[in-house]
Amino acid sequence: MSQYLTTIELESAPQATASIIWMHGLGADANDFVPIVKELDLRACPPIRFVFPNAPTMPVTINGGYVMRAWYDILGTDIARREDEAGLRQSQVKIEKLIAREIERGIPAHRIILAGFSQGCAMTLQTGLRYPQQLGGMLCLSGYVPLSEHIAAERHPANQNTPIFLVHGVADPVIPLQRAEQSRQLLEQCGYQIEWHTYPMPHSVCEEEIVDIGNWLTKVLSGA
Repeated sequence: MSQYLTTIELESAPQATASIIWMHGLGADANDFVPIVKELDLRACPPIRFVFPNAPTMPVTINGGYVMRAWYDILGTDIARREDEAGLRQSQVKIEKLIAREIERGIPAHRIILAGFSQGCAMTLQTGLRYPQQLGGMLCLSGYVPLSEHIAAERHPANQNTPIFLVHGVADPVIPLQRAEQSRQLLEQCGYQIEWHTYPMPHSVCEEEIVDIGNWLTKVLSGA
């Protein structure tokens, strides 16, 4: 059994000099965000390797114990009060291994961006804020900061100045906008530089958001 999560990979151009590790949401899989790469305007970016990992499969409590791909268990509707700390930390280790593999393949940590949607967003922040080397950025879509009470003690100074792109739908019925705003406020109180957007959408992705993602990636990866 491989020590790494299974992944789908594609490159925007040969000989990538940056990597984006992009985590899907609950019940989805590595294919979920592959089509979005074609929609991003990356013309001003260097060649990028996109790595889309599959989350492990596990029974999810809120879905009646149904086994699906999940980065951690969802124990109830109050996701802030009852969190699967063990699951979050186990997936964090798996994502750290993918970062290490990209570094071994010649991409320095500061050219690696963590990205994710919903649970994948939570894992981006869970991993990125604690990572002991400076990353290129954190692309956080429709999610929240998990284990928020531990951030002050566990965050690593290496990523204090790492750009964070945090966005949410104002009509999100899965993770309410208020939850995302609380995460934004926490991050700002900790001194992080946040680019924050909201969109008139539910728990999904919209065209305006894709444009903003492309602009942010260009800014972060081209040094503009």
